[in-house]
Amino acid sequence: MADFAGRVVILTGATGGFGKVAARYFADAGASLVLNDLHVEPLEALAAELSGNVRTIAGDISDPELSERLVEVALTEFGRLDVAVNNAGIVHDMAPLPKTPVDVARRIIDVDLMGVFYAMRAQLPAFEQRFRDTGETGAIVNVASVAGVVGAPMLSVYSAAKHGVVGLTKSAALEYARRGVRVNALCPSFARTPMAEDFLDKAGKNRDAAEASLVQAIPMRRLAEVDEVMAGLIFLADPASSFVTGQTLQIDGGLSAA
Repeated sequence: MADFAGRVVILTGATGGFGKVAARYFADAGASLVLNDLHVEPLEALAAELSGNVRTIAGDISDPELSERLVEVALTEFGRLDVAVNNAGIVHDMAPLPKTPVDVARRIIDVDLMGVFYAMRAQLPAFEQRFRDTGETGAIVNVASVAGVVGAPMLSVYSAAKHGVVGLTKSAALEYARRGVRVNALCPSFARTPMAEDFLDKAGKNRDAAEASLVQAIPMRRLAEVDEVMAGLIFLADPASSFVTGQTLQIDGGLSAA
């Protein structure tokens, strides 16, 4: 287990499949946490089961003021910010591009792309200021998707948003490489999260066929397990990965190797 004792972590999308596991890992590793998700009750329930210092702020990541508040809480409550995991995201139903509703497309872009932009816009100056003051560095991990590095038929807008996240990640990494901030993107394929399970459950009796369809392009022919994805997230967040920036870490069973 990487050591995050004494470190402060912002984590969005904290009550989702990846978020819960990440929150538990960081808490067990000694970090203080500032957790965000859309609804108060699941956030408070998660915080109650975690060890250590935890603060929660419910709200929509597509609101730029929320990201400012998360950074403010980290600095005022804990006095520092070491890691930001921009994990909040949504996906639209599978459909050909012309049949994707405009309002759905806008919501995907607002949450999955603009949400990451707002987050980094608030986080980067805080990281840079501490580096100037103390020489200490920080890390941002943007949870993108393998759909951000390859095309994703029937998920065109989601793919476009995640490609945007990768672009933001690489650009910010170049801007801040000498300003004390590492910025990387985690790019998993479909994993066995509640989001994926919900999609499969909608298939009803065709659930097995739906899962086979999801994994048909993955050489390993299976979904990722959440812990497998978390290993990559922790690697990117770990201070020991001090020369790793501007990268997209694909955890995809070989999908992007083709």
